[in-house]
Amino acid sequence: MFRFEYPMHLYALILIPVLVLFFYFRRRQRARALARFGDAELVGRLMPQVSRLKHPLKFGILMLVFALLTVAWANPQWGTTRERVKVRASDIFIALDVSNSMLANDIKPNRLERARAFALDLVNALKGERIGILVFAGNAYVQMPRTTDYAAAMMQLKTADPSQLPTQGTALADVINLAERDFPVDAQKRKVLIIISDGEDQDSDALTRARVARENGLLIFTIGVGTADGAPMPMDFGGVPDFKRDERGQPIISKLNEQMLRDLAAAGEGDYFNIVNTSGVIEALKNRVEKVEKRELAVRSVSDWASQFQWLAAAGLLILVVEFMMPYRRSGWEGRDIFQ
Repeated sequence: MFRFEYPMHLYALILIPVLVLFFYFRRRQRARALARFGDAELVGRLMPQVSRLKHPLKFGILMLVFALLTVAWANPQWGTTRERVKVRASDIFIALDVSNSMLANDIKPNRLERARAFALDLVNALKGERIGILVFAGNAYVQMPRTTDYAAAMMQLKTADPSQLPTQGTALADVINLAERDFPVDAQKRKVLIIISDGEDQDSDALTRARVARENGLLIFTIGVGTADGAPMPMDFGGVPDFKRDERGQPIISKLNEQMLRDLAAAGEGDYFNIVNTSGVIEALKNRVEKVEKRELAVRSVSDWASQFQWLAAAGLLILVVEFMMPYRRSGWEGRDIFQ
């Protein structure tokens, strides 16, 4: 693959034909001036060392240098560069609730879409940390292990959907258990779990698990998605849109269980936030995460494009030195007519 980082700079090459025309007309003017001075053969004898080729040759070399430096200025790029760097990072899992209740639209366009958008902004804000993705409903799964590949993390968040999980519900205790198992053994004080959910938990063990996990060094934050008034849960029955209904046929209203999420965050010695104030929540989370103990990691950083301008710039400067050292005097291999 090949590209120019600054392709607009290539427009400077338009100057080359302009300069060539200017040189040509100046050359013609010089020839006419010498012709008016006297007989061509006599003038040639008066200036035996004047070269008829060195001026255009040196001009052509200068145009070549100009072209090389212009292309270098546009920074041609191909290939990739790899650099091993050391970073200090915390270990973070973002757990996204993808249960059917997250399809309720009491916040627009619906809870899941808002939660996805929030999680994407959160990944952007936490770049520099090792981030993993968990998804959960009736059970919890590792969607992506902890990594510094933030593009992959965002891709996993964008595709998270209730249809990926066979068991529905909101098993918060399973999320905590899974996060604890997947964190490295030596990450005692560097473990952070951020749960994005409507809090409709069917497992009363979540608070107990959060307290035990905190004793093991896991810091838990919760993000509430939805409203206290709630909304029906959309369902698709064989291509026919409807709502999830109770045994009497009434739509089931899914409500944000804010108290559950507050209690869970308190048990994990973290904080609870409501997703409504997205920018403020992300800033607060980022500040808390920055205070968590970091560990040093060796990470292979990959740049998509490797700049190659230096080769063209070096060639242009070398040719410029050659041009500078080239005299205007006649060489032995040249003819003698200075007017041709």
